[in-house]
Amino acid sequence: MGKIILKGLEFFAHHGFYEEERKIGNKYSIDIEVSTDFKRASTEDDLTGTINYEVLYEIINDIMKTPTKLLETIGKKIIQEVRLRLGSELDVLVSVSKFNPPIGGICERATVVISSEE
Repeated sequence: MGKIILKGLEFFAHHGFYEEERKIGNKYSIDIEVSTDFKRASTEDDLTGTINYEVLYEIINDIMKTPTKLLETIGKKIIQEVRLRLGSELDVLVSVSKFNPPIGGICERATVVISSEE
């Protein structure tokens, strides 16, 4: 087994609990880890034997275009779509961060981490 990992994917999107957040938008960062078997890909040097990280990016990019209220919802949607399109048996771990969250003080980012096991 191995992992495909994409770190620091950045998006400007219109998510947030407060309506004003959804209007103004904010910067978000996504990290994703997908566990998979590299045996076929490493033996045959063939992309069809592994997970294409371009497809992972497309899935996340599409989800980030639809405003939601909670970071947890974004993470869950990413996991659901990855498993729907690439295999329901995959173990997926997603980290979703919002930069400068509106908490009334200084905070670089708020982050939630969610896995397919939850």
